[in-house]
Amino acid sequence: MCGIVAYVGPKDAAPILLEGLQRLEYRGYDSAGVVVSNKGLKVRKVKGRVADLAKVVPARFKGGLGIGHTRWATHGVPSDVNAHPHLSADERIAVVHNGIIENAAELRAKLEADGVVFASETDTEVLAHLIAHAADENETLEEAVRKTLKSVVGTYGIAVIDAERPGEVVVARNGSPIVLGIGEKEMFAASDVAALVRYTRQVVHLEDGELAVLKADGFHTFASDARETAKEPLTVDWDAGHYDTGGYEHYLLKEISEQPETVTRTMSGRLDERFHVAHLGGLNMDARETRSFRRVKIIGCGSAYYSGQIGAQLIEELARIPSDAEPASEFRYRNPVVDPDTLYVAISQSGETYDTLAAVQELKRKGGRVIGIVNAVGSAIAREVDGGIYLHAGPEVSVASTKAFTSTAVAFALLALHLGRVRDLSPADGRRIVEGLRRLPGQIGEILAQSDKIAELAKKYAGHAGMMFVGRVRGYPVAREGAQKLKEISYVHAEAYPASELKHGPLALIGPDMPTVAIVPDDELLDKNLTTLGEIRARGGQVLMVGHREPSAKLADDAIVIPKNEIELDPILLTIPLQLFAYYAAVALGRDVDKPRNLAKSVTVE
Repeated sequence: MCGIVAYVGPKDAAPILLEGLQRLEYRGYDSAGVVVSNKGLKVRKVKGRVADLAKVVPARFKGGLGIGHTRWATHGVPSDVNAHPHLSADERIAVVHNGIIENAAELRAKLEADGVVFASETDTEVLAHLIAHAADENETLEEAVRKTLKSVVGTYGIAVIDAERPGEVVVARNGSPIVLGIGEKEMFAASDVAALVRYTRQVVHLEDGELAVLKADGFHTFASDARETAKEPLTVDWDAGHYDTGGYEHYLLKEISEQPETVTRTMSGRLDERFHVAHLGGLNMDARETRSFRRVKIIGCGSAYYSGQIGAQLIEELARIPSDAEPASEFRYRNPVVDPDTLYVAISQSGETYDTLAAVQELKRKGGRVIGIVNAVGSAIAREVDGGIYLHAGPEVSVASTKAFTSTAVAFALLALHLGRVRDLSPADGRRIVEGLRRLPGQIGEILAQSDKIAELAKKYAGHAGMMFVGRVRGYPVAREGAQKLKEISYVHAEAYPASELKHGPLALIGPDMPTVAIVPDDELLDKNLTTLGEIRARGGQVLMVGHREPSAKLADDAIVIPKNEIELDPILLTIPLQLFAYYAAVALGRDVDKPRNLAKSVTVE
């Protein structure tokens, strides 16, 4: 969740670190800091944004070696003192750290017993003192870091520099991403390629339990047992331009607006018009193996989980395989039964979501067959799974997921079509779904053309303290995602329920001050959904209906009418107006749309 940037080379490190940290602002943070090495360590750190940090970094902050950090608080409140980097007592060692040291209290107590005085409340400062002690006893910084980490329990991505060894950075990974960037006579490291792409597109991903030493002329990697490891650089497809707002007021609006193109990329080269099937070679499964699965279990967190619910519905309808979705954070802790006849699907935009990664690793230990649906090529989950589908949606910078969510739903439609056509889905139905998928980009464009109307509706409803979202069957995960978007970027309390569950409790909340957003597709459940609208209106509740036809004034106060596709694919389109509604509500309320409070883009802690 935090951000790390490191540099070693002939240039001044500070501007590179600050620019890299700005590229990582979307991850969410509460403080920032940098340290450079030049005849000792020079440190600046502040509570607040990278812009606040830049104001306190002097012009003569020189040094060709440095590390930087943006912090999302876990141990200790956001403050200047708790911000990273953290230094050892002798100011020789500086450390930045993503993750959580679970045995920090125990290690801290031992250090305090030895006379160490701590400056902060963080778990990270423990590392600085331990590495400094080890550095006094070992010839190299890499050996000091390696031996220190043997006593550490928890997750970490770290970067370490030593004032007495000004030409190298040591980095290590366990559960929190670290990526190396290879330049011309310079080296970089970061927690995300976003911080690197302005300077290089040649990257190396560290594995869990792996460390690296960076010097200006190259790097070497090794395991926690000191065994050398071999790494092959990858070329990143994205460049710095992908991380610009492109003239939009916010990244979120840019990413919503990009969806006709991103959905097209997700489908590109994967639809077969002749046999009406989806080609998904990345699954690494032949037809015989594909037919052998008797159940599909989907795991993800947040919006990924809700897209998994849409996916489960698609797979059941098109492939007739029992399917369900579950939060990865719950799945990994409940000692699940891992069935060899079940296909497991892990979803993560970043490919680094810790709970999802841990669930994948648990499944692999127990012999489960796991595929991934991820956006970031070369990410941890992408490397861990047996096969999968890359979204090719491009970088998603805003904390709230939009284009990755939609592309994930489309990827599930492709997967459902693929599974269905090797089982019992007829060529006619296959053709129908292929044609429906082909229509999606244009129909998304039609919905985006209603932005002005949706903005007015959002402004009308944004002043309410809370809103209810309801939907049936295919509409329920759409309602859940709509509520998620509204609450996370506008801070308006929003709850989502199956429409039929209203009368089993939540209807008590309905009244003039609790509007309802009702997802009403034109499908076999239309009449039942309209009945629900009548129940809400009879109790004085306002209704904003999102569906395929204009409702009567008796049933809804307002409506957003969208194009109709095939009933199985309609949920993909129904999410788009809810993204716009949440965005414009947040703008109307003056929220920090791209960086909502307390949240982070890539959740790499438990």
